Amino acid sequence: MSDAAKWYVVHTYSGYENKVASSIEKAVENRKLHDLITAVNVPVERVTEVKDGKTREVERKLFPGYVLVKMVLTDESWYLVRNTRGCTGFVGPNSNKPLPLSDEEVAKMGVEKREIEIHYALGDSVRVIDGPLSGFIGVVEELEPDKNKVRVVVSMFGRETPVELELNQVETLDE
Repeated sequence: MSDAAKWYVVHTYSGYENKVASSIEKAVENRKLHDLITAVNVPVERVTEVKDGKTREVERKLFPGYVLVKMVLTDESWYLVRNTRGCTGFVGPNSNKPLPLSDEEVAKMGVEKREIEIHYALGDSVRVIDGPLSGFIGVVEELEPDKNKVRVVVSMFGRETPVELELNQVETLDE
C-alpha cells in the first residue's frame, strides 16, 4: 500500500516544525498507521557559522514553517495530519484536497536519497551527455557520490579545464 504514498507539504506555525513532525510520528505510532503515513521530514542543512570569532556547525531549516509528510491520502491520514497541534493545513489550492509533490520536485528538494549507479571510476575517460559541455570528452579526476558530483578534466581551447558535473551528466566511453 505504501507504493501509493506521495509527499505532501504541511504548513505549520513558524518554529513549530520539529514539534509538528514529532507529534505526527507519535500519533502514527499510537494509532498504528505506518501503512498510511510512512515518513515525516523537516529538511535541514548543516551550515558553518562564524560568530564572535568562533566557528560552529548549526542545522538550518531549508523550508521554515513547512513539514514534508509521505503518506497515502485517505480521510483518516488527512484528518490526523490536519488536526495536529501547530499545523495550519496542507499546501495547495484547496487545503481539503492537497496536491502531492511531483517526483521532479521531490528530487530537486533532495527529500529522498536516490541511489545512482556509477559505471566509471577515477582516471576513466567519459563523455559529457548533458549541459553546456555536452559532447566533450574528459577524464574523471574526482568522485563524490554522496554529493552527486563528479569532477572531469576536459580539454577546451588547448587547455585542460576541470569541470564539476552531476553524476548523471556523464557516461563511460564505449571502446
